[in-house]
Amino acid sequence: MTKDVVVKYLKVWWLMSRNSFLAIFYTKVALSIFLTGKILRFSFFLLFLYFLVVGSNSLAGYTLNQVIFFYLTFNLIDVTSQFLFREVYRFRALLVSGGFDMVLLKPVSPLFRSLMGGADIIDLVTLPPLICALVYVGSLLNPSLISVITYVLLLINSLLIATAFHIFVLGFGIRTLEVDHLVFIYRDLVNLGKLPIDIYREPIRSVVTYLIPVGIMITLPAKALMGMVSPLGILMTFVIGVIACYFALRFWQLSLTKYSSASS
Repeated sequence: MTKDVVVKYLKVWWLMSRNSFLAIFYTKVALSIFLTGKILRFSFFLLFLYFLVVGSNSLAGYTLNQVIFFYLTFNLIDVTSQFLFREVYRFRALLVSGGFDMVLLKPVSPLFRSLMGGADIIDLVTLPPLICALVYVGSLLNPSLISVITYVLLLINSLLIATAFHIFVLGFGIRTLEVDHLVFIYRDLVNLGKLPIDIYREPIRSVVTYLIPVGIMITLPAKALMGMVSPLGILMTFVIGVIACYFALRFWQLSLTKYSSASS
C-alpha cells in the first residue's frame, strides 16, 4: 500500500467520521444521556472492584492496583474498538436498504467503508481520560521499559483480533443478514475480561483464553506490563492475531462472492 493510498483513505475516514460526529452532535440530549450512562457504568464497576478487593485483600492473588489496571485495559480495548468500528452496528441496515450496492460501485474498498465508515464521538470523548487513568495506575506498578513496550505492542495485537472479529461479523452479515446478535455476543464475551481470567476455573479459563480468545486480547497485555508473560506466550499471541486477521479477510472475500443485490 503506497503513501498516496494511505493518505486517501485517511481523508475518506476523516470525512465520514466528521459527518458521523455532526449527526450525533446535533442531538445534544441523546449525546449527554449516552455519555452520562457510560461514565456512571464505568464508575460504579470501578467502585465495585474497590470494595471487592479491599474486603478480601486481593483477587486471585492480584492487588487492588493490578485489578484496576486489568479493568482499565479492558475498557481501553473495548472503547477503542467501538470508536473505530461503530459502522459495523449499522451494516445490516445498509444491506437491507440496498445501500451496500452503492458502496460496491464507489472507488473505495467496501470493507473499509463497512468497517470504518464513521467513528463514534461518544467513545472519542471517553478515550483521553481513560488513557490518563491507565498511565497513572500503570506507573504505580513500576514496570520496566521493556514491559511497557511489550504492553503497547500487545494492545495493538488485541485491536487486530478485535478487527478480525468485526470483519467476520460483516462477512456473516452478507450471508445471513445477522449482524446485531453477533456483535452483542462478542460484547458479552469480551466483558468476561473485565477481571483477570485467573478467577475462572478450568476448563472455562482455557476456553476464555484461547478459544474466544478474551484472555489473549485483554488479560495478556496487562500481565505483560506486570512481567508475568513468557516470551513464547507473547510470540504465540502475535501469531494468533495474524492468523485471525488472515482468516477474517478470506471469509470476507468469500462472502462478497455470495452477495445478492437488494434489488435482485
